[in-house]
Amino acid sequence: MSASDIFPYVGHELELFALAHRWKVYWISHVCRWVRGDVLEVGAGLGSNTIQLQNNDVRSWQCLEPDPKLALRLTKAVAAVPNCSVKVGTLVSMAGRQFDSILYIDVLEHIRSDRQELVEAAGLLRAGGHIIVLSPAHPFLYDTFDAMIGHQRRYTKMSLRNCSPTNCKLETIFYLDSVGMLASLANRIMLRQDTPTDRQIKTWDNYIVPVSRVLDAVIRYTIGRTIVGIWTRTAGN
Repeated sequence: MSASDIFPYVGHELELFALAHRWKVYWISHVCRWVRGDVLEVGAGLGSNTIQLQNNDVRSWQCLEPDPKLALRLTKAVAAVPNCSVKVGTLVSMAGRQFDSILYIDVLEHIRSDRQELVEAAGLLRAGGHIIVLSPAHPFLYDTFDAMIGHQRRYTKMSLRNCSPTNCKLETIFYLDSVGMLASLANRIMLRQDTPTDRQIKTWDNYIVPVSRVLDAVIRYTIGRTIVGIWTRTAGN
């Protein structure tokens, strides 16, 4: 592993959004059926997603985290998770390994060469395996906070679809948190606040997310603050 595979994380939002318990339950309900077998979680952070994504279809879990300090905290956080290990590095560290699910949960937007990243991830997938991406949506919502925590971009369906590896089929792509999108837009226009507070995160999680769960289904997941994409590795490629 080279030095380029190890680097500090510039964001500071991980603890903040760890408070969003209802949000995690919501988005996990939309991706959990794709999480199975031998799982690779890229940019596992503090491990809160690792713990909550566990299910009976998981055989093993590899956390990959390029920040050594975060990896130390992550190792402690997932110590009780069965068949779970932590490695410091990037996809290069996984050469020769094969997985059934590869996760990018609020990670792909940090990576400059995002399509190349997914191409390399697809090379680590077994036939029938899945790449799962959850990222912030809509470039018009990009603000100072995005820049502060190292986001290279926000995605639309078109821009995320353009990241598709050629040896994978895009199974589904959709938005979540329609009401949260409107709240984010209002904050950008009126409050112009750079960093959300603990109180704002809890208010969003307690009151806005439950309404989004209902409205998202009504509007068939056509708008939202977050975008989800799922790819399946095709056989013979």
